[in-house]
Amino acid sequence: MKIPKSIFRLIESFEKLPGIGPKTAQRLTFYLLHVPQEEMERFAAALVDLKKNTKLCSICKNVDETDICGVCSDPVRDKNTIAVVAGPMDVFALEKTGYKGVYHVLHGLIDPLNNIGPEEIFINELVKRLKNDIDGEVEVIMATSTSMEGESTAMFIAKLIRESNIIGKNIKITRLARGLPVGGDVEYADDITLGRALEGRSVI
Repeated sequence: MKIPKSIFRLIESFEKLPGIGPKTAQRLTFYLLHVPQEEMERFAAALVDLKKNTKLCSICKNVDETDICGVCSDPVRDKNTIAVVAGPMDVFALEKTGYKGVYHVLHGLIDPLNNIGPEEIFINELVKRLKNDIDGEVEVIMATSTSMEGESTAMFIAKLIRESNIIGKNIKITRLARGLPVGGDVEYADDITLGRALEGRSVI
């Protein structure tokens, strides 16, 4: 049986999305065949608007509808505390914690195996921001993941900031604490996680 071109093209489009294999792409496509036309048009319009009506903030590179995002334009935010994150989803996660500083979104991590170097993500923009837009004492929180790529990116940025000779500013570089998750059992923790939990212990 020959698959209609419109169905085949949509299956191919779904397959390009992360985490979507051929079977899932087929299921999604055939599911959409049964969606009412009005709902389908709303879905299509939302996809078009995703690119047309979003921008990267000119300060922190987060995604918003305006040139300067809601976080950067908020006068209550502590502009001298900057959390450096890999992507916009990390911003949403940190916002749930009640964090009151601002962000710098890299849009990726250094990953040589996938040909992603420092120039492919927004690292230089962070250094320029520290030089030109921030005054006084600054804390830069490395809030990247604990993966190999996250660790190497955090170390690279910390080294770059220290070597950039940013005069007249006291820049403190910190890293998110790492250790046991809430509800986690000590006996099941791996050696590295348990070691970091011991290093990051606090007084109670």
